[in-house]
Amino acid sequence: MLTLPPSCRIWLATRPTDMRKGMDGLLGEVRARWSDDPFAGHIFIFPSRDASRVKILWWSDGGLCLFAKRLEKGRFRLPRLEPGQTSVALSSADLTMLLSGIDWTRARRQKLHEPPKPLANLSAQKIDKRPEV
Repeated sequence: MLTLPPSCRIWLATRPTDMRKGMDGLLGEVRARWSDDPFAGHIFIFPSRDASRVKILWWSDGGLCLFAKRLEKGRFRLPRLEPGQTSVALSSADLTMLLSGIDWTRARRQKLHEPPKPLANLSAQKIDKRPEV
């Protein structure tokens, strides 16, 4: 699985992108679609009209990277969108499945452990009730 820093966001464009665009054209798309800084290390994914190709723009270690993938058969499985939705935030696991051709929209996630309420909420309550002497 792809390991990214916690501050990294992964954004998937919901509208198809002209695959003739290069780095500068996609950089303009990032500025037009998202309010995130394109040079902050976030990943921006642009699908083609038929979803058989994607381009990925990513700033890493002082340089802009452009990745492209074309499926020879089939298409990338994109998530269902709400009306008016301009982008979708993905996890690194979602990105890995998307690029692997897995229909991650149907993947079932296990229910994960949720920790108890934060201790900050408990600080208002008296936890230790010692008998007064």
